[in-house]
Amino acid sequence: MVELFGENLSRRALAERAGALSQFAGVRLMTLGDGLERGIRMLEFRTGTGLRFTVLIDRAFDLADCEFKGQSIGWNSPAGFRHPGLHEYEGEGGLAWARSFSGLLVTCGLDHILFMNDVPADNYVYGPKETVSHSLHGRVGTIPAKLSGYGERWEGDRCFLWAEGVVQQAAVFGEDLHLIRRIEAEVGTNEIRMSDRVVNHGFYKTPHMLCYHINVGHPVLDAGSRYLAPIRDVVWAAHAGADYEKQQTGYRTLPAPQHGFHEQVWQHEMGADAAGEVPVALVNDRIGLGFEVTTRKEQFPCQFEWQNLQAGQYALGIEPSTHHVLGNLAARERGEMIWLEHGGERRYDTIFRVLDGAQAIAASEARITAIAQQPQSDYPMPSGFHAKLEGRL
Repeated sequence: MVELFGENLSRRALAERAGALSQFAGVRLMTLGDGLERGIRMLEFRTGTGLRFTVLIDRAFDLADCEFKGQSIGWNSPAGFRHPGLHEYEGEGGLAWARSFSGLLVTCGLDHILFMNDVPADNYVYGPKETVSHSLHGRVGTIPAKLSGYGERWEGDRCFLWAEGVVQQAAVFGEDLHLIRRIEAEVGTNEIRMSDRVVNHGFYKTPHMLCYHINVGHPVLDAGSRYLAPIRDVVWAAHAGADYEKQQTGYRTLPAPQHGFHEQVWQHEMGADAAGEVPVALVNDRIGLGFEVTTRKEQFPCQFEWQNLQAGQYALGIEPSTHHVLGNLAARERGEMIWLEHGGERRYDTIFRVLDGAQAIAASEARITAIAQQPQSDYPMPSGFHAKLEGRL
């Protein structure tokens, strides 16, 4: 049954109440038509509960807008949803990625994440290519996808909205990695489910790294909002040391927008529940609204918390990652790089959930704290212990 408007309705009952499901919910294809977004294909999902979100087909099938009952969930940066044809990957010493950085989900990878590196290219067996130069967070986030399909799928009296696309990151004498992404949302729910497969279609042994930059904005993020996570250890903080408390912002409770704020980043070692799931949430108790992200520990063993609390750019990032914050070169040196042979693949399953009201927030918090009690200090001293990542081949 589909739960809408306080009733449980069968497929027949819904059909009796409108000429098309699109009156209540659906997924449709549109094209943005103005400014730096012009020409980007976009899918709009509506589940009927007040959850609306969009998928940028031409930006790696990433999630752009997200709102619930008119309240924004996702982050819109001043960079906007820039058309990939305008992107300057090599610009600004590798930092031009920030000129295309916006939306609820920005995918980082597929062969590099985190800060800029020049890494050995001997695996590609091409003498003139001694190294591969990587800019911030890799290339995939501005590559257009090939749209495989989208629509509605009924299973009895349950209806699922879906879309699938393929993003190919490839070069001659280089990688040929495919990201196959499927996004689903059941009508009558507040959940988005995303399933990714990264497959090596090439015949070179190819490195693979992946990180989701999941960016939550106002009003979920506001003064007094709380970051909830099953933290077993605070591994690292970019600003730790003598200046740890300089900006008077700890990892747990968020302030209002700041002026002159420098980003802060933590790596937390997360616990998982009996099913291997890791739920993390940002909640605003004042308005009874939260957003929860659930990943799988064996798929994303590492997780970062990103605070960009600068006025005009106000966001908090939940960042599951395949690798430590130490980066590409360190992953190779520590024997933790994922190497994919031809046909090799990795799978990633993620649930995005809107927490509607105090009861939903309390249930999420209870689930998280049952896994691990996060540190009570706003400024826990990082351990510096980056646990060995096993089974990476």
